[in-house]
Amino acid sequence: MLSFSKLLKIQELKISNKFNWNFLLVLVLALSFSLTGNAQNRQDLEKQRKKLQQEIQQINSLLFKSKEKEENLLSALNDLNKRIRVRARLIETINEETKQLGKEIEDNEREKELLQKKLEVLKKDYANMVVQSYKSKTKQSRLMFLLSSESFMQAYKRLQYIRQFADYREQQGKEIIAETLKIENLNDLLKETKAQKEALLAENKKEKDNIHREKNSQEKMVKSVKDKEKKYTAQIRQKQREEKAIDQKIEKLIRDAIAKSNKKGNVKSSSFELTPEAKKLEKDFISNKGKLPSPVERGVIVRHFGKQSHPTLKGITIESNGVFYATEKGANARVIFNGKVLAIQVIPGKKKAVLIQHGNYISVYKNLDNVKVNKGDLVSTKQEIGKIHTDKTTGKTILAFVLFKEIHRQNPEEWVYKN
Repeated sequence: MLSFSKLLKIQELKISNKFNWNFLLVLVLALSFSLTGNAQNRQDLEKQRKKLQQEIQQINSLLFKSKEKEENLLSALNDLNKRIRVRARLIETINEETKQLGKEIEDNEREKELLQKKLEVLKKDYANMVVQSYKSKTKQSRLMFLLSSESFMQAYKRLQYIRQFADYREQQGKEIIAETLKIENLNDLLKETKAQKEALLAENKKEKDNIHREKNSQEKMVKSVKDKEKKYTAQIRQKQREEKAIDQKIEKLIRDAIAKSNKKGNVKSSSFELTPEAKKLEKDFISNKGKLPSPVERGVIVRHFGKQSHPTLKGITIESNGVFYATEKGANARVIFNGKVLAIQVIPGKKKAVLIQHGNYISVYKNLDNVKVNKGDLVSTKQEIGKIHTDKTTGKTILAFVLFKEIHRQNPEEWVYKN
């Protein structure tokens, strides 16, 4: 049987070698930080996945309402192409999220294994301590251990060892409880992440089946469109000419308004002559760049700003002066920021365009059936200004939104908040 003094010497060595546990702790902490980073990344992926799922729902509800007629074929194909692109991004996001979950599971399994090994050592060490302490647990052995000291300092140190031994044993017991709880929590987390991974795999399969069906439909529609490619190309070019003519009229209207504002000072300028209030308004407008609300409460962008290839017909380039939003039938256009109605212009098809001035910036809302404001009215952020026209042929409700600084076109997507 080990004497109490030998037991304490062994314990002294264990305490001095505690850096081994510190190394293990560092390793576990490193794993924890890795898991935190992965979890954060997965949260971003989850947010992106939900956003894409919502976008697909909006595409389905806002774009796929018209009946399959010959005159709608090109429009329907463009919508299908958009949905396929969004669904492909959704599948990529799900795949990446699944990979992250798999990595989390692997990291958790490794951490669990480390904790289990540590727990086994702790339990074994604690059991040995209990046994040896029991064998030597007599007041006489402790007293003899102290009395056999060669000096007062040695007796003092031995007393400290006795206390350290008791404290260490108590600490080992607490550590066993803590590590057991950690493993239980990890087991619960593993069950949860594995269930999430299974759900994502099922979602991935469903989306792949959907995109497979959609691509089959796409091939058939592309063939039908190619059979009448010349007809559709002519229609697109005619539409582009009409849009260009409308934009030229709007630009002239803005130039005339700038010239009129500068008449009193008899100064030729490319900018508006602004009052102090108008200058402050413009400053506020600029400070909200990227945070301005959408001109529609609920919508999907069906055409972006700038030059772009036609989504279906090769060789056709579209030059878009603004952003086109598909929205719900009966929806109203709303003002993106406080301002003043600069003008209301009638455009082909008895539709209207409303120009709102924000200092030297002008926001334009085209394709309105009726208008709720008059020239010179002061308007506020998100105020409804007119009902958006619904095309009888396609069944789509499209708002064309354009933004100018004086007569220079801006990219609205750089100004409007992307939720």
